[in-house]
Amino acid sequence: MTSTAPLFEKCFAYGEAVRVRESGLYPFFRPIEKNDGTRVVIGGRELLMFGSNNYLGLAQDPRVKEAAVRAIRDYGTSCSGSRFMNGTLDLHEELEDRLAEFTGHEAALCFTTGYQTNLGSISALVGKNDHIISDKLNHASIMDGIFLSRGFDGVNFQRYRHNDPDDLEKVLSRLPEDSGKLVVTDGVFSMEGDIARLPEIKQISEKYGAVVYLDEAHGIGVIGETGRGTVEHHGGGSLTDLVMCTFSKSFGSIGGFVAGNARVIDYIKHFSRPLIFSASMPPANLASVLTTMDIIDSEPERVQSLQANAAYMLEELSGRGFDTGTAETAIIPLVTGDMERTLIYWKALFDRGIYVNPVLPPAVPPNRCLMRTSYMAEHTREELDHFLMVLTEEADRVGIPRNA
Repeated sequence: MTSTAPLFEKCFAYGEAVRVRESGLYPFFRPIEKNDGTRVVIGGRELLMFGSNNYLGLAQDPRVKEAAVRAIRDYGTSCSGSRFMNGTLDLHEELEDRLAEFTGHEAALCFTTGYQTNLGSISALVGKNDHIISDKLNHASIMDGIFLSRGFDGVNFQRYRHNDPDDLEKVLSRLPEDSGKLVVTDGVFSMEGDIARLPEIKQISEKYGAVVYLDEAHGIGVIGETGRGTVEHHGGGSLTDLVMCTFSKSFGSIGGFVAGNARVIDYIKHFSRPLIFSASMPPANLASVLTTMDIIDSEPERVQSLQANAAYMLEELSGRGFDTGTAETAIIPLVTGDMERTLIYWKALFDRGIYVNPVLPPAVPPNRCLMRTSYMAEHTREELDHFLMVLTEEADRVGIPRNA
């Protein structure tokens, strides 16, 4: 019955992953057996990691691990309930107070994942006759929050050209003056590695009565003098009405938060279905984030090292003729062209002990596949130079386009 049920017909018809696996070029779901930050073990082999979002190297920090262990001893492994009911610990409120101060907002609210933060915050905020205006290259979790919002009658959705404040103004100028308007943008874009033009976006949004929601998943810990993210990068000030971030990157844990006006955060707390109907963030992860926040504050050299590594790699990759697009952060894409060549390049790098992430359609257009490379504060110059050598040699061998 199972194999012939109409519901499963599409499952049995899907064969692309099977074909790529049989070719030996399948890059996904590779289990990591050991993780030492810049080096991982896969299939018994050690590889240099240039595909992680552990930007500050804190996921392996012994102080963070010990904080997680202590929290498990004190609170157990789970809250066994949602924030709305029995799932709020004093650690949640302590962390939320710290995050509000960290971001310069009145209040903050923690979710179990960063994905749920966008899903729950955006869908709670917008209602009938409201408008959501999104950068075309925003993260999938933002888009899914928008799609959940559109499940309610009368919610309107528009997009503006990537990082283009002039196009944003054209969109906003056509909307009813008295309608609710939410402008949503990544701070650092997760594939392109470029930075939102936030001062202009905020100025235009205020002109048309819109509020700005900023996704800092790849911004906090990565840019800004002290790692405070996109607002700090642009000189500080009131450049956003709401800010969210995940804990799965610079903070070395899992979970997420949204911060803003206290009344707005309280509203989200009472109307966000992904918050109300999910088990809350576990004690070990809460304690981990509290400890990483202490480290980020007390060891600014981590952010400085990350930014130095990113600048070095961007200069070197561009100098060697790689197409790095609009990258300006610790995320540097290398445009590789068609899917087959990209997979061959990925396998060549993998075989030589380099881990990177290939990005394929539908995430990118068919002829603009890329390797998404990302860097950590803990990468040594020796590791970076070895990576550059292997990247260049294998690019030439498999025919990855480079400028002369």
